[in-house]
Amino acid sequence: MIKSFLIITSLHILLFGSGQIVLVVADEFNSTKAKLEFFEDTNILFKCDVNLGKNGLGWGVGEHTFNQKVDEPVKKEGDKKAPAGIFKLTDVFGYVSQKQSSLPYLYVDKNLICVDEPNSNFYNTIIMKKEGIKSFENMKRDDSLYKLGVVVGYNETRVKGRGSCIFLHVQKAEDTPTLGCTSMKYEDLQRIVSMLKKERDPLLIQIPKSASEEILQKFPQLKNSSLLHPHHRP
Repeated sequence: MIKSFLIITSLHILLFGSGQIVLVVADEFNSTKAKLEFFEDTNILFKCDVNLGKNGLGWGVGEHTFNQKVDEPVKKEGDKKAPAGIFKLTDVFGYVSQKQSSLPYLYVDKNLICVDEPNSNFYNTIIMKKEGIKSFENMKRDDSLYKLGVVVGYNETRVKGRGSCIFLHVQKAEDTPTLGCTSMKYEDLQRIVSMLKKERDPLLIQIPKSASEEILQKFPQLKNSSLLHPHHRP
């Protein structure tokens, strides 16, 4: 009985322990747009619009398993879906050398890559460029998409073929979907980055509206969200 209590308590700490939550709610799984609310405890500090994957959302590998239905999509490598679920926000990265957040900061140069090759030992890992890696994404791009970004702790167990290199990053253009990340205006991302605090264990909760009730049960501090209630459509 005591052992069971400890397991339940540990799960409670994992799911409810975050003092900051970036909540992203889409209308449906096939939505390419969504609304974002930045929570600190029960307070909403910021709101903005975001872009999702070209093919919407798919359930991903994160901090918690949802009660997903058999006909709901699952995130896979190369499917152009953004992951739905609960994920840690672990690091900030960018093209400038100075740190921009209390989260660990990763300076992006031309030798930095993110490996998206499922068979690689470095799958879903940001590393310096190495010989023999067949498929990867350059972190230093010719555009401003990665001028500033946040690393989403997606598929941290590196399950083969379940998706890789997931970030919050700068949008290509207004209303332009991504290849699997979540994008927004530079100014909005800059605001979010400036508010993220490592000691508050920030999370990204990204879901279709159909999962709202389950999220409210697990995260009662989101009770003030206008996105999680039936009368609101993102």
